[in-house]
Amino acid sequence: MEKAEDPRGEMTAFLALVFILLIAFAGSLMESASIQAAKNWRRADMNRAIESVFAEYQKELLEEYELFALEGSYESGSYSEEKIWDRLSCYGAGGMDHEMARLQILSDDGGSPFLSQVSSWVKYKYGLDKLEGLLGNAQIWKNQDEEIKLYQEKEQEEGRELSSLLEGQQQSLPAENNPLDTVEQLKKSSLLSLVMPRDRQVSQKRISLSDQPSGRALEQGYGSFDDVAEQGDISRLALGVYLLEHFSSAVPEEGEEREPGGGGLDYELEYMISGQPSDMENLEKTVQKLLLIRTVSNFAYIQTDSVKRAEAAAMAAAMCALLAVPAIVEAVTQALLFAWSFGESVTDLRALLNGSRVPLVKDSESWQLQLSGLLTLGSGGEWNEGKDTASGMNYEEYLQILLFLTSADEASMRSLDLIEQHMRLEKGMEWFRIDHCITKMEIDSRCSLRRGISYSFSTYFGYN
Repeated sequence: MEKAEDPRGEMTAFLALVFILLIAFAGSLMESASIQAAKNWRRADMNRAIESVFAEYQKELLEEYELFALEGSYESGSYSEEKIWDRLSCYGAGGMDHEMARLQILSDDGGSPFLSQVSSWVKYKYGLDKLEGLLGNAQIWKNQDEEIKLYQEKEQEEGRELSSLLEGQQQSLPAENNPLDTVEQLKKSSLLSLVMPRDRQVSQKRISLSDQPSGRALEQGYGSFDDVAEQGDISRLALGVYLLEHFSSAVPEEGEEREPGGGGLDYELEYMISGQPSDMENLEKTVQKLLLIRTVSNFAYIQTDSVKRAEAAAMAAAMCALLAVPAIVEAVTQALLFAWSFGESVTDLRALLNGSRVPLVKDSESWQLQLSGLLTLGSGGEWNEGKDTASGMNYEEYLQILLFLTSADEASMRSLDLIEQHMRLEKGMEWFRIDHCITKMEIDSRCSLRRGISYSFSTYFGYN
């Protein structure tokens, strides 16, 4: 008889195969876990290294201007990404191949990273309530440019009409006691000589615009960072708040004694508004812009004041007594209202530059200049320094309007000009350049684990 096969032998072979499979499975799990652990270690090494690198932010830049940035030249004045790779290796990220995927520098995109940090700082220090409270004013400020344009067009049109009427009659206005001639001459003279307090000297400092970040070729970052703040009204308002707190103007605050800086410009806010190479030119252009804002506002008010309109009409009638042409009298009345608004605005600027406050919208109580005062305005013995109206705005508050109306890119880059000047000239950091200041980066890394296994990953860090 044939023997039956022993089932125990089959079971033993089956169990052996299962055991081998279990061992292989366990081994693969251990290998996978080991590889994952190695990946985690290398990623952790890179995270620690990049955080350590960014912990070396430029201390004086933070203390002076509340800005976080990694100074990429490491005080050598020579920017190179190799310096970053060396620092990463020093902090434990050696043995890897690194490539910069994205890089952001403080001066990129018209100073957008600077504007983003400024917005974050203002929101952190003051909260959104302060900025939202300014939004109502911003809607008014936005209309200034259009109102100025309409005012200038109307003034030119009225002037052409008056000239045409006089030519048609082959007549001219009397030269004696004619405030229109006085104002016309004042408009051709230096505005600073007309409005600057006589006991104050205008700074003569100059800079070279071609040496500034806004005027030279800069190191550039690359790649897009989606979390860069958008340049909306909130950002522009935040920039104004920040600039008023960190930079000086031609008019010190009450009780403040300004000591001239060791270099650069003294009239910093005016430079951000006007962008000229000298303090004098920046102040001149800034007060010209303020003169337009005040003239438009004063003309809008005087048109509603029946008493002042009647006074202007009476003077126009006296000036045109020999002409007896109603249309000419009306045209001269309008010309006198334009001239009176200009004269009132000159007095407003004197008050502002003297540290007084002037309301954005006038009333009969806050109006300062008599119509007859136009005849002596700007003469040697005349100096009406204007009123200080408690409910009005001071000089720097008017500058806030001009800063809001200035392009955010221009104001940001000019701010970076002054920051670089201050760091180089007054802090003695001659190697400092704003376009060496890194704010964000993303690095692609590749490392070898073992037995030909390599691992690629990305690491991001940025100041927010």
